[in-house]
Amino acid sequence: MQFHHHGYVSGDPRIEPAAGVGIDRPEELPEEVDVLIVGSGPAGMLAAAQLSQFPNITTRIVERRPGRLVIGQADGIQARSVETFQAFGFAEEITAEAYRITEMCFWRPDPEKPENIVRSGRALDDPAGISEFPHLIVNQARVLDYFARFMANSPARMKPDYGFEFVDLEVDDDAEYPVTVTLRRTAGDDEGTERTVRAKYVVGCDGARSKVRQSIGSTLAGDAANHAWGVMDVLASTDFPDIRTKCAIQSSNGGSILHIPREGGHLFRMYVDLGEVPEGDNGAVRKTSIDEIIAKANAILHPYTLDVRNVAWHSVYEVGHRLTDRFDDVKPEEVGTRTPRVFITGDACHTHSAKAGQGMNVSMQDGFNIAWKLGHVLDGRAPESLLSTYSAERQVVAKNLIDFDKEWSTLMAKKPEEFENPSDLEDFYVRTAEFPAGFMTEYTPSMLISEAKHQDLATGFTIGKRFKSAPVLRVSDTNPLQLGHQAKADGRWRIYVFADAAPAGTQSGVTELAEWLQNAPDSPLAAQPAGDDDAWFDVKVIYQQDHTGIDINAVPQVFKPQVGPFRLTDLNKVYGANPEEDIFEARGIDRSGAVVVVRPDQYVASVLPLTATSELAEFFAPLLPARQPQH
Repeated sequence: MQFHHHGYVSGDPRIEPAAGVGIDRPEELPEEVDVLIVGSGPAGMLAAAQLSQFPNITTRIVERRPGRLVIGQADGIQARSVETFQAFGFAEEITAEAYRITEMCFWRPDPEKPENIVRSGRALDDPAGISEFPHLIVNQARVLDYFARFMANSPARMKPDYGFEFVDLEVDDDAEYPVTVTLRRTAGDDEGTERTVRAKYVVGCDGARSKVRQSIGSTLAGDAANHAWGVMDVLASTDFPDIRTKCAIQSSNGGSILHIPREGGHLFRMYVDLGEVPEGDNGAVRKTSIDEIIAKANAILHPYTLDVRNVAWHSVYEVGHRLTDRFDDVKPEEVGTRTPRVFITGDACHTHSAKAGQGMNVSMQDGFNIAWKLGHVLDGRAPESLLSTYSAERQVVAKNLIDFDKEWSTLMAKKPEEFENPSDLEDFYVRTAEFPAGFMTEYTPSMLISEAKHQDLATGFTIGKRFKSAPVLRVSDTNPLQLGHQAKADGRWRIYVFADAAPAGTQSGVTELAEWLQNAPDSPLAAQPAGDDDAWFDVKVIYQQDHTGIDINAVPQVFKPQVGPFRLTDLNKVYGANPEEDIFEARGIDRSGAVVVVRPDQYVASVLPLTATSELAEFFAPLLPARQPQH
């Protein structure tokens, strides 16, 4: 964490100085806004948190509830999400209060006494070391609380506007504020009254029954699996030995349970198999009582018993997989003729079972993807054409999620005798570990993702996939750090320069690249606002030597920018390889050096040689405004 560069800070350094729209922010919802976010679920709150870092943009988030969420339905937090939380500054805190999944146990009918279940296997949750971050279980409401704190402490001083229900919207592309939104008050003295808000852009994060989705003429299409599950969060007394371990439990005749311990050491969740839903059920299965769900759980767990003492929450759902064909308001016949004004995220555009623990996680990445793009367009950093990449990128991710979840939920519903091999479920869990951890997303070439011409220079930073961190040593203070953890969700591009073998300051590919970055008119840094060396780009250098062999004074100036009103030198962007785990070896970086460009949402956009200044300029040219002279 860096602070004091704007002057001495005596209080909490996480509370940034108010700026722009955050100064004297109006309590009342304005009549005109730049971005209106509908729904304060995970996608909406992350999008709002990201946009709160853009103080010149008026963003408001409306929610039909009268206040914060108390009990959240989602609870699975994959490692990719914890990685994202790190960028928002609360990974350590939420990890401390969460339940951490390290293993999964598998239970099947006892071959000798099939009426009983026995533990048949264990699997490590991350056997290949996909991430340094853990797989967590924590109430969705707490995730939202942390995002709420982040946005409240950000320069825009954002907070949700509770008690507003979305009714409808209309789009007039010719207007300064093209989207006219009708809202209805759901709380307060004026409950039931309607009002309109005009917005430049609207982001619908309002769930599976999304009215924003309906307003743009998009529908969820897909199928139901005709299989029902009861889910309950409970406190109970039990002799089941793995009650504090994630489990997949299959009985001989009673169905299956997916068991997930919850945070706090006592609470746990069970997804209890209620069997196939008969034709003409018409939703009757959803009336299954909590007592019936508990009885079914006890039948599956035999010979163990479950004495439920308290029910925090329960529900019944039928497995369904549905997806929209587009995530914005541009209809197929309009592609190329207009840019989108309305976007949908999360359950508004993709629904699936809860058992794979993907819903909240994928939804948050939807919010991350669209928010930084809106920030760049509205802040004058990028053209409107950038916004068309949201639907193109995220629709594919949602389709892959649904395909994965169909396979997983089908396996969970199978009877033990239907498996060709008794270990099929366990094998699938281990084989596909990277997908549920959130690391299989791989964006294809576009204006934001380069072709993989130079991928061999950094094989461990796959273009289109998220930037996988590795240890380094910071030269200025000798601290061992994770390189990726130094990237805050501040809307900036990252340019990581992995040096050739030459010592710092000697004539080399690094010094020539640094000179170009600092002074060339076609350098992406030339587009930044005058007087702020660090506004839009975070440029770091990683040398092959360890920190003791790097002269900080010899490091080129572009890696030591002048920051803040006092023009202080930032020395925290210069790193050496950690001898205990050399990042060049760990991430397959060529010893001739490489440039790795990373998007604001942590995905690798390009890998280039140190000499490829023209390619670097060409990549950023369509993403930046006209160049400004540097001072």
